[in-house]
Amino acid sequence: MGVANNSFQVRAKAFDAHPQEHKVTAHELDANAVLVSLAHSLTSATKITIHVPGPLRDCCAGAAVLALSATTVRAVLEELERRHPALHRSICDETGTVRRHINLFVNTHHMRDRNGLDTPLAPGDEVTILPAVSGG
Repeated sequence: MGVANNSFQVRAKAFDAHPQEHKVTAHELDANAVLVSLAHSLTSATKITIHVPGPLRDCCAGAAVLALSATTVRAVLEELERRHPALHRSICDETGTVRRHINLFVNTHHMRDRNGLDTPLAPGDEVTILPAVSGG
């Protein structure tokens, strides 16, 4: 048994004497920086879901649901302006005001009945874009 232990120790020492060295490339450093930045941005804002009605889905590549990070309804609209400008133009006029015929709900409450564009969002909240329907 003493011989077996000695041979294991010799092999272990031989392995330790020649560790494989890994050189970090600039690409790996850049990728790591992006991951750290992404992790920070996801934890610093709230993940919410946006429900897009059928008539406006062409403005966002056909998506019925969008997920993004925002802490207020205003931040949702700003993010939509960056990611889906056509959708933003369908929701807001040239001054950034929500169009009269568009309703925005946070969960089951109309944002106008809460704090308007400054309505705060919590993790898991859902914002529904609902165009007004009229007729008879």
